[in-house]
Amino acid sequence: MTQLSELDLVFLNGDVFDGVSEAPVRMDVGVAGGVIATLDSTEIRDGITDATRVVDLSGRLLLPGFVDAHVHPVEAGLELLNCDLSTGWTREDYLSIIRSYADANPDRYWIVGGGWQQAAFHRGAPDAVDLDAISSDRPIIMSNRDHHSAWVNSVVLRMIGIDKDYPDPVDGRIERDSAGNPTGTLHEGARMLALRLAPQPTIDEKYSGLLEAQRALHSFGITGWHDALIGDYGNHSAEIVDAYQRGIDRGELHARVNGAIWWDRDTDEAQIQHILALRERYQHELFRVTTVKVMQDGVIENQTAAMIDSYVDPDDTDAPASHGISFISPERLNAYVTRLDALGLQVHFHAIGDRGVRESLDAVAAARAANGHSGIVHHIAHLQVIHPDDNPRFAALDVAANIQPLWASNDPQMVKLNLPLIGEERSAWQYPFATLLGTGATICAGSDWPVTSPDPWLGIHVAVNRTVPSEHPDYNPEVFIPGERIPLAAALRAYTSSAARINGRAHESGSIAVGFHADLVVVDRNPFDHPADRIAATRTVETYFGGQSVYAAKDCPSE
Repeated sequence: MTQLSELDLVFLNGDVFDGVSEAPVRMDVGVAGGVIATLDSTEIRDGITDATRVVDLSGRLLLPGFVDAHVHPVEAGLELLNCDLSTGWTREDYLSIIRSYADANPDRYWIVGGGWQQAAFHRGAPDAVDLDAISSDRPIIMSNRDHHSAWVNSVVLRMIGIDKDYPDPVDGRIERDSAGNPTGTLHEGARMLALRLAPQPTIDEKYSGLLEAQRALHSFGITGWHDALIGDYGNHSAEIVDAYQRGIDRGELHARVNGAIWWDRDTDEAQIQHILALRERYQHELFRVTTVKVMQDGVIENQTAAMIDSYVDPDDTDAPASHGISFISPERLNAYVTRLDALGLQVHFHAIGDRGVRESLDAVAAARAANGHSGIVHHIAHLQVIHPDDNPRFAALDVAANIQPLWASNDPQMVKLNLPLIGEERSAWQYPFATLLGTGATICAGSDWPVTSPDPWLGIHVAVNRTVPSEHPDYNPEVFIPGERIPLAAALRAYTSSAARINGRAHESGSIAVGFHADLVVVDRNPFDHPADRIAATRTVETYFGGQSVYAAKDCPSE
């Protein structure tokens, strides 16, 4: 500690996981001026004054604040404030929530919300007739949890003009009955047809959504994130940047955020100038535009994830004999990524299927061949199915694997909707976390909230156990590909230092080290000392951002 007369905040008598090591160690931490000033116990005790807040960890664990590497906070916050289906699990749950919301909001013509899981419905496709029973004169649109599909009533179908003769959009699919009539579920680009009709939230509503999401994220110990889609797509909006700017201007944004600007696949490289202008404008410590979001494919459960080989067509599904959708041709993708890389822009890919993953890796390979290694760590999110030949390419190309660990379990969606569509061989290629680690790849982790829970400990639990906890509604005791379990320390690094790396902040956050921001979280136990099947029970006691408390559990004792 250099020329420091006093400390603002100190943590004593506890274990510390620093974000980079293999296990916690017993140490003290001293904070001054919003940064970690010293880890020296003698200096810390010398720096304590009457004004210093002293936190006695008493067997608890101190960690770097978590960094969610893939999240949609404004969208999530808006859903919390609207018709939120995320607390339901069955068709009956969802209909009850929607009916209650419609009855409680008679002045809202549009009934908009989301959060249903496809496994609750036959073939993952709910029917318009159920929503028609709630309202036959007000449009209803409910996005599913992964926001690649929408459940709509007949009012919405009529407003769009979708009938038996209406063709599927090139980037989507309309669920139909045996006679070809639309049934009320719209996938990908078809979902966009409905969302474009719905009224968009105002900037005030978006800002309220951001603050609501920030409160939730702080409660889980999250102090930074990668906003994975900013632009006019689905429930998202280009105005999200204005919400972040308002938070900065009002002193209400208490997180370190990187934003990914949506790549409009219907236009060309002309949009790059707009993206560069946004990068120049938004370079605040708390919010930086650094990244371009490219959605290369869809999802397996609606057969839009891009696959090398065709989907299986079992008797109990309507899966087409197709290979899914590459939203951008490989040739165009290679050209775009090479140009973006040369301009110093990171690319954040969405890729679920093995062809989508391969095309994304090929695009980075093309950029590396043309530009050399620019120093930019591009990252590919989701990575449900990776062809074994492509696993070593992540480390070789310095592409980070942006995983959503909570999805790597035998939950109902996996068992009912995914496994039958891809077959036994490709099922074994799913979410290969341990394999990627073994090749030397950087693994960072995120939640994709509101798709699934933002609780890092739930994701960490699944990364380590490959099952959700036994008390979870989706629990299945059958371990999902046991050989792909990873150690607890590796999972924690994915949510801290590695996630900070893909945000370009590894020099200042994501670790507990002198000079780093004092973005910290205290949890109620040291999970290294407890059985692995209890990891998800870990709870936040207090969250600090820049050395200031931004969340404290109600039962947290005062020091």
